[in-house]
Amino acid sequence: MKRIIDSISDFKKFWKNYLLQSFFAGLTIFTALIIVGIDKRPIIIASIGATAFKVFAMPNDITSQPRNILGGHFIGLIAGSLCFFIPQTTHIYAIFVYALAVAVSMFLMVVTDTEHPPASGTALSFAVAGFSEEAFLTVLVSVTILSGIHKFFRPLLKDLT
Repeated sequence: MKRIIDSISDFKKFWKNYLLQSFFAGLTIFTALIIVGIDKRPIIIASIGATAFKVFAMPNDITSQPRNILGGHFIGLIAGSLCFFIPQTTHIYAIFVYALAVAVSMFLMVVTDTEHPPASGTALSFAVAGFSEEAFLTVLVSVTILSGIHKFFRPLLKDLT
């Protein structure tokens, strides 16, 4: 109960930040999707939405830093694309491949110190749908925009969590 009361108190104090940062998260995603267009595989977009949440709701978190955003999504893209080529002859093999993509991306992000949880969603997306130039550009442009916004506007952003 205390946590709920604290949240309400924080909202009352920083309501402008809550509204503006939420608005900017939506605007950023809108802009990125206008620039690159929405590909035929919207599953790729889900992890970008989660990245927008991290950037605008938790800007001071280590996993919200540009290095983590760019590195994590790049690793997710590579891990998922490579896992897509593993034969998925049955339903259980496909499930194994999808889980492997997440596990490999997590392992590589931790080893390279580029942890960004939404990027495992990118790995899963590419493992399911495969690589395409359109999906690659969607991820690349979106994470570049989000990283740039984080870098330049971080002093104005407040942790909302």
